[in-house]
Formats: sequence, C-alpha cells, structure tokens
Amino acid sequence: MAAPRSVVVEAGSWALDRDEEKNSDSPSEKKLKADRFPLSRWEFAAALGVFLVFSTGLMCIYLTMPAAEYELLKLPRTLSDLRSLKDHLAIYAQSHPAKFILGYCSTYIFMQTFMIPGTIFMSLLAGALFGVVRGLFLVVFNATAGASSCYFLSKLIGRPIVNWLWPEKLRYFQSEIAKRREKLLNYMLFLRVTPSLPNLFINLASPIVDIPFHIFFLATLLGIVPASYITVRAGIALGELKSVKDLYDLKTLVVLFLIGSILLLPTILKRKRVYE
Repeated sequence: MAAPRSVVVEAGSWALDRDEEKNSDSPSEKKLKADRFPLSRWEFAAALGVFLVFSTGLMCIYLTMPAAEYELLKLPRTLSDLRSLKDHLAIYAQSHPAKFILGYCSTYIFMQTFMIPGTIFMSLLAGALFGVVRGLFLVVFNATAGASSCYFLSKLIGRPIVNWLWPEKLRYFQSEIAKRREKLLNYMLFLRVTPSLPNLFINLASPIVDIPFHIFFLATLLGIVPASYITVRAGIALGELKSVKDLYDLKTLVVLFLIGSILLLPTILKRKRVYE
C-alpha cells in the first residue's frame, strides 16, 4: 500500500510543479506584458468615444467662428506663438466675447481632460486678454472642470494606464493617502498648492487610490488658486516674460511650499497626537 501512495504524492507534486511553471513568467515574458498597450478593447473604445464627443463639440464651435479667423487659431507652444495669438485674438475677443469665451473654455477643458500639454499658455492668454480677476476666474473654472473630467475618465479606464506609466509613484501615492485618510483634504490641498507631484498624475491617480470626488474637487478648486494667480498675473506683462521657467523662480516656490506647509499642519499635529 505504501508504494501506490508515494506514486500519488510524486504525481501530485509533479502536477504542482507544472502549474507553477505555467504560472511563473520568465523575465522576457514579463517585459513583453509591460510593453503591451495597457487598455483592453472596450476601454480603448470608451476613451475614443469620449474623445470624439469632445472633438465634435470643439469642431462645432470652430465652424461657427468667422472664416477670417481660421488661419489664426492654433495652440501656442512657445511664448512667441502666444504673443502672436494674443495680438490676433484681442480684437476678436472684444467683438465676439461670448463665442470667444466658449471656444477658450472648451479648448482648455479638452486639453486638461486628455492631458494635452500647453494649458499654462492658455492661462497666460487669459491674463493677457482679460486681466487678473476675470482671467483668474476663467483659469480656475476651466482647470477644475478639466481635472474633474480627467478624474472621471481615469475612473473609467485609468488604472491600467497609471500602472503602466508610473507603477512606483502610484504605490507611493497610495501609501501616503492611506496614512492621511482622516485629514485627506489638507493633504490634497498641499499637493495642489505645491509642485510635489505633477497635476497630471494627481488627476489620473486620484480615483484609483479611492480619493472621494468631493475632496478631489474642493482641493483642486482651492489649491490651484495661488499658482493660477501667478500665471495669470504674468500674462498681463506677457511682453516682458522671457521663459515659462521664469514663472516659478526660487522665491515663488518657497512661497508655494510655505502655503502648502500651513495647509498640511493639521495633518502633522494629528499624527503627533496619535504617536503620543
């Protein structure tokens, strides 16, 4: 009776070994998986559908504008592009204010939703055309609306993208959020005020690490005001600005981190009391 039992055990262990071999991936196979496009077919279709809806809306706005303005409309990529665009759009913004604001807001939200670089130039343009108060209102409104759209888009399809692009950063962010659940709004305000983490990453990763939307929304709405004010104010003196990097010199960064530290103070005091 002992011999058959040993045969069964050996057969069982051999089967387990075969299963482990199947389940374990070689380094080359793991690299192949990591290099694959992160979205499944339905996720890609959903993202494409949202993109097409936004694009159709933008196209409708574009087609309602006077034909003479078509060749002047382009996304600025440099300060010289921005100055040229500002000179062309100044008269148009005065003669067609409602259409211009609709087109401006739609473009800004579209860029923010789909992570298209260049929103800083749109913020500078708001300051150059509308002044500090109205420009700041426009920038904060559009940046918050765009970040919210990005949040919901990421909630739908963002997990594989963020895991693909920033796996280590996502784990770090998740651990930091877990430590500060009770004072999450303060921590999110700190992240929005300071350049500790890129806003693009925060927009995409927030729904993945289960940050409630109302906290995300409030932190975005209030937290982007200081940086937006700096950018909009710089737009008024657009001719004197030599580089986008000049917006955030050492003095400005120190002020932003000081504001962020004050916002984070309740979280630090709470953790100190817990440890005591």
